[in-house]
Amino acid sequence: MGLGGAQRVFADHAHLLALNYQLTECVFNLDQVGAYQPSGELVTLDVPGGGSFLDRLWHFRQRCVRLLKLKRSRNITVAISHLEGADYVNLLSKAGEQQILCVHGSKLHDRNINGTQGWLRRKIFIPLLYRRAARIVTVSAGIREELVREMGLPEHKVQVINNFFDIELIRQRADAPVPTPFDELTNQGPVLVTAGRLAPEKNLLALLDVFQQVRHQVPTCRLLIIGQGEEYAAMLDRCQKLGLAVYTPEQPPVEASKAAVLFAGFQANPHAFIAKATAFVLPSLNEGFPMALGEAMVCGLPVAASDCPTGPREILAPAMPEPKEPLRHAETATYGILLPVISSPVTYAADVTTWSHALTTLLLNPVELDRLREQARQRMNDFSRQRIAGQWLRLVEEVRQG
Repeated sequence: MGLGGAQRVFADHAHLLALNYQLTECVFNLDQVGAYQPSGELVTLDVPGGGSFLDRLWHFRQRCVRLLKLKRSRNITVAISHLEGADYVNLLSKAGEQQILCVHGSKLHDRNINGTQGWLRRKIFIPLLYRRAARIVTVSAGIREELVREMGLPEHKVQVINNFFDIELIRQRADAPVPTPFDELTNQGPVLVTAGRLAPEKNLLALLDVFQQVRHQVPTCRLLIIGQGEEYAAMLDRCQKLGLAVYTPEQPPVEASKAAVLFAGFQANPHAFIAKATAFVLPSLNEGFPMALGEAMVCGLPVAASDCPTGPREILAPAMPEPKEPLRHAETATYGILLPVISSPVTYAADVTTWSHALTTLLLNPVELDRLREQARQRMNDFSRQRIAGQWLRLVEEVRQG
């Protein structure tokens, strides 16, 4: 029930499938309950996570046993799982149903998949267990390539279905007012915005370094950050070291007018905040199929994103092949701007400068801003709910009928 992109897709798929099937939504536990509204009947296995290695093994066994019992009691025909932990539980609790796994992120570039456990996941668990599924759906072509080429999964079982966006709903929500002090944000100059979990893989500390340089060229520019997560304290500390005045929801609203960086925290309707900004930035180290990037484009924002695996290039430059070497310059793609992944200590300073120069140039060019706004809106029609939903419904029917 968390606040990540995969959880959002889980909720979107549930809304879609509940219109056509008798649906049971199943979660491990009710941590962070309330983030998304269920569409069918919400069932919890009521098994916690975390703890020691033995605790985690015991919790895993409990999840498998309880899910198996649930599948049998409800005569489940198709079981769809999201995220790797749920995939394993789904596969090891088979009760005669067909299984679909939805893979949201890179298995090769995720820095959380490391050490002995990461080796086991990449070399043993995924190659051996995932092939048991009737179908494996990846949210981007890059992830499919990894699973087939690097992990040896059967090519005929792995297919790409991009995430979909409810374009009409997002644009309606984008028109909603935002509370003080954010309602006055754009009156004082251009606003860069980013949204999502404040997690290490989102690379937001590097974004703060970029933003400091942008402020030297565009002193009225401000950075709006929507979301919450474990990097929050580190980001506040980085702002202090960089001399960037900060507004947080805990501070009095009068302080917002003096802030360079504004933290909005979790917002039930982030689209209203995003739509008020000038441009959207995504500096991630890796993605799957970035929902926040797509939602910003639906809202009509010009976007700049790191050329990370996987997703941004597929969205912004669908006709361009992936470069053989990591991108080290700004690439003006058809639907947005692709920029280096800011990660290597050797190129860090140069990459930060490349980012800041590209963003400064964009903010000072109203013609290019307008062009990219229109391109962004057009591109997102390719990922409409109507178009992508049909792919999912066809897949479920194929699998259900064997």
